[in-house]
Amino acid sequence: MRIIGITGGMGSGKSKVLDYLQEQYHTYVIQLDEVAKMLYKKGQTCHQKVIELFGTDVLDEEGEISIPRLRSVVFGNEPNRLKLHAVVHPEVKRWVIEDITRKRMQGVSLYVIEAALLIEDKYSEICDTMWYIYVDANVRIKRLQESRGLSSESILAIMKTQQSPEEYRIHCDITIDNSGDFKDTMLQLDHHIKQEIEEIHEIM
Repeated sequence: MRIIGITGGMGSGKSKVLDYLQEQYHTYVIQLDEVAKMLYKKGQTCHQKVIELFGTDVLDEEGEISIPRLRSVVFGNEPNRLKLHAVVHPEVKRWVIEDITRKRMQGVSLYVIEAALLIEDKYSEICDTMWYIYVDANVRIKRLQESRGLSSESILAIMKTQQSPEEYRIHCDITIDNSGDFKDTMLQLDHHIKQEIEEIHEIM
């Protein structure tokens, strides 16, 4: 198995990259935001811990954690964001490590982990290689305005909380430039994923 970490800022087109890798190379993909949402559910490891942090105001009518309500508590509130991060991310990482073991036993050969915070949460300790999906800042802003209807001020505020392109490049093994036509991105992805497949064959 080769474990590939894929990261990049909001608006870098990571979802499209993941879709391509799944469709063309049958990679197994997990997105850490989705894992966290699963662990927020009743009976899962983070449900009660989040309630203990922020109270029942973050719950919906069914007693489940409401993602919009949780976001309203932590967005723009750094102490709350750090508290949530300290509780949730170790649980997410534990789940991922266990899932890697399960998928390895099932014969999965390409396991892809996607998140904006792979570097901060030291997923380089788990991944064989880290890929940075780069997009020029102006292109990111335009794409986010069109896809999510966000103002440029909101986008810039979010971008300031994320790693700079230089920091991403320092901590990642490979940079994929997704600023232009996606056909160019596909060529880069094809090249690098084939290298990963070659690594698997060499190990075998």
